[in-house]
Amino acid sequence: MIAWMQEARRQFHLDCLAGPITVTNGVPSIADVSQKASREISINLINKIGPTIDRSKKPAGQTSGTLFELACQRFIQDAFSKLSHLRPGTFLVERGLAISRFDQYAHLEELRILSDASRELKTHIGTDYLIKPDVVVVRSPEDDSYINKDCLLVDSAVALQTALRAANGARPTLHASISCKFTIRSDRVQNTRSEALNLVRNRKGRLPHIVAVTAEPSPSRIAAIALGTGDIDCVYHFALPELLETLREQERETLELVETMIAGQRLRDIADLPLDLVI
Repeated sequence: MIAWMQEARRQFHLDCLAGPITVTNGVPSIADVSQKASREISINLINKIGPTIDRSKKPAGQTSGTLFELACQRFIQDAFSKLSHLRPGTFLVERGLAISRFDQYAHLEELRILSDASRELKTHIGTDYLIKPDVVVVRSPEDDSYINKDCLLVDSAVALQTALRAANGARPTLHASISCKFTIRSDRVQNTRSEALNLVRNRKGRLPHIVAVTAEPSPSRIAAIALGTGDIDCVYHFALPELLETLREQERETLELVETMIAGQRLRDIADLPLDLVI
């Protein structure tokens, strides 16, 4: 019997191969065509996960990025639905939602309204804090009837501030922020780190999971996000075992770098992500 997560991972790869990942002139769209190592790793890596669509022209980066986000969203949503026994609650997996919609960051909307009314204030504080993560996992507040289903845990006289109770007028809680980077370039590294730091610094309450998912084939570029200060929980590669196998077959020196990131708990496979989000 094949594990459900293995089948879900295979479907995720099919979604990637049907959309964001294509081949043009024999080179997969995840490769940096100007770098020989990137081309060679990409070709071998993609051959291990399935057939691709040959196109005469490489899709625009923004189009590929959006399709990759959609594939990640579907995978996480499907997987989370199977894990409710490990993490009870009402969870949604969405795209393009501003963090100010969630309980920990609702005050940022009030700040935006104030700054919009004052040019001087807006100049001082800017708008960098108003971010929209690529994919979010959201936990909805629960009705008291669900909270009290086994015994009377709460009533109108107790627990009047918690965001878990819908009766308190609470907003949904941001459970996880997922940055989906189809490939990694220096500007995208900075963007990912800036978003993570905003989530850390601007929260009131619980810090959500902050992770990144990528299909980048180059170990040094993966390391640009995965290694460092730890502002991101972990980076998840869309096909990590296949990348390791490719690096071993090609006897790449960068194999040691990938193994170091794995041993240091900075890099994991996409199949690990849903289970890590349950914690």
